[in-house]
Amino acid sequence: MTAPPLFRRIALIGFGLIGGSIARAARAQGLAGEIVVTARSAKTRARVTELGIADRVVDTNAEAASDADLVILCIPVGACGAVAQEIASHLRPDAIVSDVGSVKGAVVREMTPYLPTSVHFVPAHPVAGTEHSGPDSGFAELFINRWCILTPPDKTDIAAVDKLRAFWTAIGARVEIMTPQHHDLVLAITSHLPHLIAYTIVGTADELGEVTSSEVMKFSAGGFRDFTRIAASDPTMWRDVFLANKDAVLEMLGTFNEDLSKLTRAMRRGDGEALFEHFTRTRAIRRGIVEIGQDSAAPDFGRLQTGAKKP
Repeated sequence: MTAPPLFRRIALIGFGLIGGSIARAARAQGLAGEIVVTARSAKTRARVTELGIADRVVDTNAEAASDADLVILCIPVGACGAVAQEIASHLRPDAIVSDVGSVKGAVVREMTPYLPTSVHFVPAHPVAGTEHSGPDSGFAELFINRWCILTPPDKTDIAAVDKLRAFWTAIGARVEIMTPQHHDLVLAITSHLPHLIAYTIVGTADELGEVTSSEVMKFSAGGFRDFTRIAASDPTMWRDVFLANKDAVLEMLGTFNEDLSKLTRAMRRGDGEALFEHFTRTRAIRRGIVEIGQDSAAPDFGRLQTGAKKP
């Protein structure tokens, strides 16, 4: 006897890398009786229809959210408040409303005032992704062995949190629960600051008058190549992330600048021992990440170089 799906109807608002991967994974695992999708762009909606991943593709956010028992906003964090206001009156009682944003404090502040008390708001952040975006970029395996952080506000229904945890676990993720504020501080150093640095380094290389663009691309070594991968991430999403989590990012940036000053002084003084000690310590961190299975020891962030993911 086949077990019933975890959710009768899942609504995905937005269909890029994360939304597309959720849809593919949920379908592969039989987690939804019906998957309803919408996207801001008519072109994206048409492409989702062509891909055949969703059961229904609708034109508006309100229509997507109507009568769904799980609604996931897969959109830039800066748009979450307005969409919450738009769908609020169309949400069924006891629906779980979630998101996938890389910032949680701002999302909670922007969405909570609009959501009715009859629904369960469980913000989420799947810590997974690539530099690609758009409806064709997703793949069902994206979340396997990656973390998904849930940040339910105080007094959120435990059963709703457990049900969303079960959903993310079923599509391969490891689930952690923390407060929105702690999440934002952790992600400021592990994700947001690295992206800011990558954008800066690639921008600096582009601005060097004595190095032509062709030389930068032709002679890019592994380190610079990896930075360009990060810097190719969706600009709308990352603009919103830095504005929404600016306090935590600025705090981490201040610490980074202090450490950078120490390395600068060591180089100026010819202090090889200080440099060697610092590099040895950071090398151990990399080994630790590999040992706990959050990456492989292969080059280029462990990503396969051949074979595109199929929808």
